[in-house]
Amino acid sequence: MHKPRRTGPSLQASKSLELKHLRSAVAAADCGSFRGAAELLRSQQSSVSRRIEEIEHQLGIAIFQRYSGGVRPTQAGRDLLRLARTILEEFDALIAVARSVHNNETGRLTIGFCTSLSAGNLQASLLAYKERFPQIELVTVERSRTRLAAALRNGALDVLIVTGSLPLLDTEEMLLWSERVLVALPHDHPLAGRETVCWSDLGGETVLLSHYDPGKQLEDLLISKLVCPKERPKVERHDVSRGMIKSLISMHTGISLVLESDMGATFAGLVYRELRDGMGPSRFSFSAQWRTDNKNLALQRFLKLLSEAYSPTAV
Repeated sequence: MHKPRRTGPSLQASKSLELKHLRSAVAAADCGSFRGAAELLRSQQSSVSRRIEEIEHQLGIAIFQRYSGGVRPTQAGRDLLRLARTILEEFDALIAVARSVHNNETGRLTIGFCTSLSAGNLQASLLAYKERFPQIELVTVERSRTRLAAALRNGALDVLIVTGSLPLLDTEEMLLWSERVLVALPHDHPLAGRETVCWSDLGGETVLLSHYDPGKQLEDLLISKLVCPKERPKVERHDVSRGMIKSLISMHTGISLVLESDMGATFAGLVYRELRDGMGPSRFSFSAQWRTDNKNLALQRFLKLLSEAYSPTAV
């Protein structure tokens, strides 16, 4: 006797699911309960519960595990919620662009980035721009490199400020500044007493890195500096912000790699030391990228400011 084969979501399912279903699922994941999601969405708990049950029924998967204290995503649910967040972000960006066009808002600049705004050249550039053009609305968006690239392609962002560069079609690129790579340590760590730290000193340590950018780039740099696996520290990847990584360091669960602009976000009990090898300090370069067909005057003014400050001939 053959068991009935489980089928995937049908075309009818894709038609019956709406954005409100996705918003309910994301809210439930963020709040950890249907009640919290209902309060966040200003809806009825029964409505939130029904929408999530409809998604699970239509797609044939369990998004959440229910228990007395609330809900938590299943593995399949985490994968679906990650895509749901992307869809909602893209839709919200589409609405923002439509409103901008409708209202003829030429005095608006939207900048995407995946680095710290607490200090450094990006913060200085934005402050200088606001001082020079106070009438222009400045919007900043922090996302992963993949999402930033998608937002630039669809016109939701005017310009990206990222480490290295992104291989995107129909875009232009301007090389900007570079930042040193540092190691963040608890103040009483044995390496904290040194003025600088060598990459080889990291062997035997536990390095905590965020899944968010530039965590992957920092891990790639670590591997390139310590080619032999036996010489490398243990790397733990956490699906949390860089700020949460600093909290984990203060709890003496490990150390981390950061860029020098992260030093602006002071955190009690942490110290920063420059990482060096025989070639000197390690640095990450930054670049600006924008679409060639973007005629936004606010963008042109921002690019001019960047060129004046960071072009090879700028003093």
